Amino acid sequence: MKILDISEFYSERGGSVSRYTDQKFRAAARRGIELVVIAPGQEDHVDEREGGRIVWIKGPPMPIDPRFHLLIREKAVHTIVDLERPDLLEASSPWTSGWFAARYREPIPRAFIFHQDPIARYPHTAFDRFVERDRLDRFSAPYWAYLRRLSSRFDATIVASEWLANRLRAFALPFIEPIPFGIEKSRYSPSLRDPELRRALLDRAGVLTDAYLFVGVSDHLPDRRLFTLIDAIAEVNARNTLEKPVAFTLYGDGPLRPLLEQRAKKVEHVTIASLVGEKEVLPSALASADAFLHGAAAETFSEVTASALASALPLVVPSAGGASDFADPAFAERYEPGDFLDCADAIERLVLRDLDGLRRSALQASRTRVRSVDDHFGELFTYYTKLLER
Repeated sequence: MKILDISEFYSERGGSVSRYTDQKFRAAARRGIELVVIAPGQEDHVDEREGGRIVWIKGPPMPIDPRFHLLIREKAVHTIVDLERPDLLEASSPWTSGWFAARYREPIPRAFIFHQDPIARYPHTAFDRFVERDRLDRFSAPYWAYLRRLSSRFDATIVASEWLANRLRAFALPFIEPIPFGIEKSRYSPSLRDPELRRALLDRAGVLTDAYLFVGVSDHLPDRRLFTLIDAIAEVNARNTLEKPVAFTLYGDGPLRPLLEQRAKKVEHVTIASLVGEKEVLPSALASADAFLHGAAAETFSEVTASALASALPLVVPSAGGASDFADPAFAERYEPGDFLDCADAIERLVLRDLDGLRRSALQASRTRVRSVDDHFGELFTYYTKLLER
């Protein structure tokens, strides 16, 4: 099988799409599948990769982020597709990548990889404290109509979570196929629990004796709703109804970090920790915590929540977004996205349960509900094989 991916947001300088595509190259090579990626770059050239190659098409830098380039040369893209003659054509964005693939004239199978939900990420994040999310979705009807027109040109729309699959089906998008993403599962295990690291995290949070230790991992971006988490910790500790305080260590970086640090300084037992220099510590930090606390409600798949579950951590997550797919009542509590009071209630409910029992349930669930990267691509390529046989 030969797959050609028209990838609008692949960059030589990294990013989540680039990381996913690099993993796909390795998985394809292991299975004898040839993968060709067309991506915009500084110059026209070809990079050979294990499992295939990247064909770069010259495009201008993206104004808002010069790490990326604009994919605007449709005729050049179609010429490359003609030369490569793939068995299956992929597109990985609803913009030029999607339409370039949709308008390719030859009748070959097409798959649309839907990586993000901009309505959940932007209008929901900005306004759902004031306007119901269903109403915001109705206001966004032109976008859903646009997406229906595009996705109807493909044989399948691949999404990374059941939450997103159900959301797209509600807006009548056709041919939705949920194939959850995977993580580097072997990196995470409850066996990495480290009492000394746990004590260090509590010390850093200003806890002199003991506390319920929650850990979060997130980019510091508005749609991650991290202020909700900090305010929820403040609320729980202010209530003073638990037998010991709740401490929270938030790993990550991003443009909101200075504001988050300012807020955290005003809240007892909250620490903001950079992943720079501590990334290798993260699996042990997760295993050494009592629970995982998450704020994002617009992710199409929550890699960090999957990593926490693989570490046998009980979860407190929003009721929307990719993280909600992992939130089984046997080991998790949900709360209304962006509502710090509801989040505080969920934290209290969780710690008043049998935490050891929750960890056992989380560990058992992780064996089937958390996939490895190779599991994901194995299912994806198997689905593509069936698509070609139709």
